[in-house]
Amino acid sequence: MTDFALIAQTIAQAAVAAEPAAEAASAAFAPIGKGLVYGLAAAGCGVGIGLVAAATLNGIARQPEQKATLQTLMFLGIGFIEALALFGFALVFVIK
Repeated sequence: MTDFALIAQTIAQAAVAAEPAAEAASAAFAPIGKGLVYGLAAAGCGVGIGLVAAATLNGIARQPEQKATLQTLMFLGIGFIEALALFGFALVFVIK
């Protein structure tokens, strides 16, 4: 048996032996992963909404006559950003 075949066989045996421990670790860290998923999704959406609102206020300050158009686009953008937060919330229930 060559050295590479011996190394591959040893790695395969170690992977089979470590599988129960990996399943236990996966179950132990799942709640932490769920919290991180939703926390990062909510934080990212919060930053995105803040940027959209800031850009809208900047646009209204520069061209007040476009206020209605900019507000409509702002609320549309905020709705799409909130949809991403809801996807993160739904992903929490998908993670096992």
